[in-house]
Amino acid sequence: MKKILIAALLCGAPALADTVDGLRTPDEFAGIESEADRSVALFEEMLVVIEHPRCMNCHPVDNSPRQGMQMQMHQPPVVRGVADFGAPGMRCTTCHGSENVAFATGSGSIPGHSPWQLAPLSMGWIGKSAAEICAQLKDPERNGGKTLADLHEHNAEDGLVGWGWHPGDGREPVPGTQEIFGQLTQAWIDTGAACPAG
Repeated sequence: MKKILIAALLCGAPALADTVDGLRTPDEFAGIESEADRSVALFEEMLVVIEHPRCMNCHPVDNSPRQGMQMQMHQPPVVRGVADFGAPGMRCTTCHGSENVAFATGSGSIPGHSPWQLAPLSMGWIGKSAAEICAQLKDPERNGGKTLADLHEHNAEDGLVGWGWHPGDGREPVPGTQEIFGQLTQAWIDTGAACPAG
């Protein structure tokens, strides 16, 4: 790949865009002439992260988090509780510390980050269409009062979002990197933050 890029630059041709760990970078969409179509395509690439089980597990439309790549119900059974941190006596932090903890008995780990909590119920994504998720993300009444600029900062810099790329031993990380996810978010905003139809 490096040789191709160097050859392209030496010949005056534009550099080729990259895909990083399964997530396309914003420059891969530059050839889409219609800004609205490019914006929708950028959002659909953001969905590669948003709809990954690492993210969806904490964005349920009910009161129970999910686990694993199959998004099965959390074991032991837990509920959303007060302020999305779990029920009294069974807070998320009962089991989840401030960082991932490897199992002492073999491969695997208990995930952790501070804070460790569910997304607000208004930001539940499981079972939602791309258009519905997009509308939620843009709506300050459902996204925690965030502007589009706040949303970019959240996607690009928030530590709990970033945990998806560092989920601990035994878990598949979300595709790409948080940096590229942030770049996709900004490019989507810059092109009008268009939502898919449907």
